[in-house]
Amino acid sequence: MQTITLHAAAPTKPVFGAPCNGCGACCAAAPCPVSRLLLGHRAGSCPALTWRTTDQRYVCGMAVDPASQLRWLPRRLASFSGRAFRRWIAAGTGCDFDAEISE
Repeated sequence: MQTITLHAAAPTKPVFGAPCNGCGACCAAAPCPVSRLLLGHRAGSCPALTWRTTDQRYVCGMAVDPASQLRWLPRRLASFSGRAFRRWIAAGTGCDFDAEISE
């Protein structure tokens, strides 16, 4: 059993296959391939997991603002990189985190 900590206002994890709602559970549990490769993060909560107060949801910092996560990334490549990272992590294709969440 693994314990993760999420923002109190985070949405409830959707069922497997349902559209992502920004609950953050998957990224809080383990880093994705993008985080592993580019941030060197191997376990635990992804450092790019970002809480958006205005939206009351989590977002992937690598997908929405890669230059803030990768200081070496030229600003002119940020838009392209964000799109590439969203595709690589299959953002928007549905919840693929098959775990039971308890409070």
